[in-house]
Amino acid sequence: MYDPAQLRTFLAVAQTLSFTAAARRLGVRQSTVSQHVRRLEDATGRQLFARDTHRVDLTADGEAMLGFARTILEAHERASAYFTGTRLRGRLRFGASEDFVQTRLPEILQTFRRDHPEVELELTVELSGTLHRQLEAGRLDLVLAKRRAGDTHGQLVWQDALVWIGAPGLRLDPDRPVPLVVFPPPGITRARALEVLEEQGRSWRVACTSGSLSGLVAAAHAGLGVMAHTQGLVPPGLEPVPVRAGLPELGAVDFVLLHGRRRGVAQQAADALATAILAGGDRLIRSAGFVGVNRHDPAP
Repeated sequence: MYDPAQLRTFLAVAQTLSFTAAARRLGVRQSTVSQHVRRLEDATGRQLFARDTHRVDLTADGEAMLGFARTILEAHERASAYFTGTRLRGRLRFGASEDFVQTRLPEILQTFRRDHPEVELELTVELSGTLHRQLEAGRLDLVLAKRRAGDTHGQLVWQDALVWIGAPGLRLDPDRPVPLVVFPPPGITRARALEVLEEQGRSWRVACTSGSLSGLVAAAHAGLGVMAHTQGLVPPGLEPVPVRAGLPELGAVDFVLLHGRRRGVAQQAADALATAILAGGDRLIRSAGFVGVNRHDPAP
């Protein structure tokens, strides 16, 4: 009843809340995205998106369609793989930033393993900057990592705000340097935290450095200082620093997928895992509280 191509387009728009961004993600024209959405709305007899010249939002029926679309596409892909007899095999070298690994990666890997049980997964967990370098050196096949503000490389999965977080009740003395809990270079959140503090003219000191997110979280729990972190992935027991502390805004950060240069089986496996990550993007955005992507895209 529902065309898989139209459902994939629907999910892309739902994840990005942008017809333009969905077209870029799918590699098609914006008019094709509009046509797919219109035909799917005709097939359901319901309006799935509320859109005007300034924004795109899911309607209540659109929210309901999210679960149905994922279920239909997953069943369609499993049936196709079964009847065509194609089974992915080989090794996939996947790199991911630690904040993602500790939150949403397990459910995505569970889906990937169910559909591709014969793929050997080699997982690397590192700072985003390190993952970018390893990909460029040919040591990884697929990377899910943060990118710096203003960069355009990679396939956008979602965007989240950066916020200052710390232990409940932590108080900052405005007359003393801000105590920071940070990743070592080339951590993207570290670089952004130092940049905005310098721009504000606020003095700072590094209270704790750790290459492990769990180490940073432990230091923050102990009240050693504050850390810059994605708003939708705030670890349990920590909370955003109140605005009255006067810390500068950190802006947003993009999570992107980047593909390596290998071809053949490795590339096929990388494409399959990328599809699983993108298909779960709507769950990431909504259940984890992400701010979304490009909410001011004109209606088609």
